Amino acid sequence: MGRQIEELAHFVATTQWEDIPDSVQMHAKLVLLDTLGVILAGSERPEVAELRSRLASETSQTGATVYARGWPRLDARTAALLNGIAGRSIELCEGLRYVSCQAAIQVLPGVLAVGEQMQSTGREMLTALVTGYELAGRLCTAFTPRQLAHPNGQATLLAAVAAGARLRGLDAKKISLAMRIASSLVLTPSYTNAVAGATALNVAGGMSGFAAALAPELALAGFEAQTEAIEESLGKLVGGGFLTDRLVDNLGQRWEITSNYFRLYACCNPMHPALDSLHEALVDLRPQPEEIERIDVATYHFASVMRNPDPPNYFASKYSLPHAAATMAVRGGAGFSALDDSSLTDATITALRHRVHVVENTEMSALAPRLKVARVTLTLKDGRISTRQCDSARGDFHRPFSESELRDKFRELSSLVLTREGIQKVEKAIDRSEDWSSVNVLPSLFRENSLRCI
Repeated sequence: MGRQIEELAHFVATTQWEDIPDSVQMHAKLVLLDTLGVILAGSERPEVAELRSRLASETSQTGATVYARGWPRLDARTAALLNGIAGRSIELCEGLRYVSCQAAIQVLPGVLAVGEQMQSTGREMLTALVTGYELAGRLCTAFTPRQLAHPNGQATLLAAVAAGARLRGLDAKKISLAMRIASSLVLTPSYTNAVAGATALNVAGGMSGFAAALAPELALAGFEAQTEAIEESLGKLVGGGFLTDRLVDNLGQRWEITSNYFRLYACCNPMHPALDSLHEALVDLRPQPEEIERIDVATYHFASVMRNPDPPNYFASKYSLPHAAATMAVRGGAGFSALDDSSLTDATITALRHRVHVVENTEMSALAPRLKVARVTLTLKDGRISTRQCDSARGDFHRPFSESELRDKFRELSSLVLTREGIQKVEKAIDRSEDWSSVNVLPSLFRENSLRCI
């Protein structure tokens, strides 16, 4: 088996909370807070709630908590699956800047579920999150996905399994085995699902959590895997290549979790530079929606294909740049409350999105992913024009969101299921989560401070 995979497994098995720099520890808790908020809000989506009602018919006092009103406790696999699907459903989860990888929402559901099942401490939970995130970033950087492949349930699934295996108490050899077993569980989700509004894509996201709870049990039960299973799966089967040469470079010194981006716009990340540019143009001209003649967007290839002006449903609207741009022009923003279900039936938004024109600029495409460029020209009916361009969206290295902005995001999202006092308690608890005697602190807070189920 590959030496690099063994080194990664050893890193996951042996790294302690004290080995992680203070700045990384603080950032990890912010990632935890942000991802929890996204899961809580996503749990309110109708298809997620319906699936929960079908799978949660028999709850128990053991297992793990589903982070949704009612807070049912199920087996760890099902709880992680439901929490992962919820977190993928509103297109607000964080990700890595330079590689297609939404690490936290793939790793955290399994970490929370297995951690609760095993009564892991807060430090154990946080360390599993950081080390699992580390593997997600490194595996995705080495991995060449197929052209249409979405990262849900692919290389990140193996990272989630490693984190789950650590919490299950497996040593480095067994963590490697669990990852190699899980290479047979890697999925093939397509980006086509996104623009089509096919929420099946979010199930693929939830399966990483499911595998994080399942694969360690398979390893403990005596299942075996071929030695080069990961290299074959990622390099020849679901992917088009897997280069291991630099897989462990600066391991334990460079931390992938600190290279992430957060989202405040509730839509696909490649669209964000265009929305930032449009926001500046709108501030410049301050038009009423009916005064807008057209909005022209030039951007890099990945963002330019998201140009359908008539998204068929809520999920598809998250991948429609005309819809997001029109919503911003009409409602003043493109956050969670603006890009809601009602935006799809808003007559003013519907009319304006047909005046948004998106094209690829090949020079911008050549700069991606180092830079993700967009230029927007806002033209009004009275002849006034404003053109704005940005090289990358807010939230990247150069223009990071403030901690207060991210906390405000958590408060907005969690307010769907928690009381105001409960939100404050959860925030304070996460700030000191390394001191938890058990991961059970978190679901206990949720149950004690939940809004009434309706």
